[in-house]
Amino acid sequence: MKRNILVELLIFWKNWHFRLLLDLTAKMKFCLRWKSMVVSVTARPQDTTMYAVSADSKGLDTVVGLLADVVLHPCLTDEEIEMTRMTVQFELEDLNMRPDPEPLLTEMIHEAAFRENTVGLHRFCPAENIAKIDREVLHSYLKNYYTPDRMVLAGVGVEHEHLVECARKYLLGAQPAWGATGAVDVDRSVAQYTGGIVKVERDMSNVSLGPTPIPELTHIMVGLESCSFLEDDFIPFAVLNMMMGGGGSFSAGGPGKGMFSRLYLNVLNRHHWMYNATSYHHSYEDTGLLCIHASADPRQVREMVEIITKEFILMGRTVDLVELERAKTQLMSMLMMNLESRPVIFEDVGRQVLATHSRKLPHELCTLIRNVKPEDIKRVASKMLRGKPAVAALGDLTDLPTYDHIQAALASRDGRLPRTYRLFR
Repeated sequence: MKRNILVELLIFWKNWHFRLLLDLTAKMKFCLRWKSMVVSVTARPQDTTMYAVSADSKGLDTVVGLLADVVLHPCLTDEEIEMTRMTVQFELEDLNMRPDPEPLLTEMIHEAAFRENTVGLHRFCPAENIAKIDREVLHSYLKNYYTPDRMVLAGVGVEHEHLVECARKYLLGAQPAWGATGAVDVDRSVAQYTGGIVKVERDMSNVSLGPTPIPELTHIMVGLESCSFLEDDFIPFAVLNMMMGGGGSFSAGGPGKGMFSRLYLNVLNRHHWMYNATSYHHSYEDTGLLCIHASADPRQVREMVEIITKEFILMGRTVDLVELERAKTQLMSMLMMNLESRPVIFEDVGRQVLATHSRKLPHELCTLIRNVKPEDIKRVASKMLRGKPAVAALGDLTDLPTYDHIQAALASRDGRLPRTYRLFR
């Protein structure tokens, strides 16, 4: 899985089969208003790799040819692999220095929730393994995962028959650079939720990038297993996540910022010392994870954790109709606003077809969202609360409650942590 990071960086790094710039320029001129050509990895790298091209529709034949060549015939020279190794090394160093801990916390919460399996495996390549990844390893990865049954060619603003014709011309029967033999070493494991805790003790007092110091914060993320995006409960979980909302304490507010979500009203508005409280929902083909990220001064970690556990307990209680309708409206608004962009549309088409072999249209999704009732939210939240929690903690963890205490709080009626008594302080 770590190899995908190198594939992502290498694949558009001068890796066209036609190496000469003149050849490339000659091909580009047929695309008229050439816009962009990028490779991106959506969600987590274990999920989907997407090659995206934006160009004039009159250059569709040339564009599909370029895509086919880039995907199936990467050169992967020694020079490029070495440059990419240096880039990965830099990104690993930057990850530990950046003031925003969200990428690292997301990695940690998955590791805690799905310990040593599937989406719980490390996204970021360990520094000691970078040098071990060479052309042979990358070709092995490509041979196993870049197979026809795992690929979708999606287009927006083009004629379907023309796109099919181009696919037949450039992709059907094409021989990839790594050989035509089938995949032999594909991990088809199903995600196994384990729950657990991952802690990283770190001095967070020196992460400021400028002369103005950033307050030293401890970051906590608590999560519970939700569902996959193939299940009927996926939509209620999406509405629940929107209802929880949240954000940073320095948000400017305004329409659409979710200032009436639960984490704003119940947490950030009432506890001035909390710097962040945000809900996230990660959903995959065979599992899901709903979690809350919060940050505060290290001296108030215990109180912060108790506030999070109380909010989880409240998810399974009575749902106000006004807040539910607000969350559903906001979710539909966000969905429709995102689908105004063509790059988002063809990503949506490609990902849905790849996962479900079909695509739900926006009006179908809006109908499913409108049909969510208070009892649906209560049902999915109550089911989620019966599982073991996953906990990720980063920073000064002196006052962090034990995992057993966090689990006991989520199993209680009010979400309170068990009291601890000390004879000496």
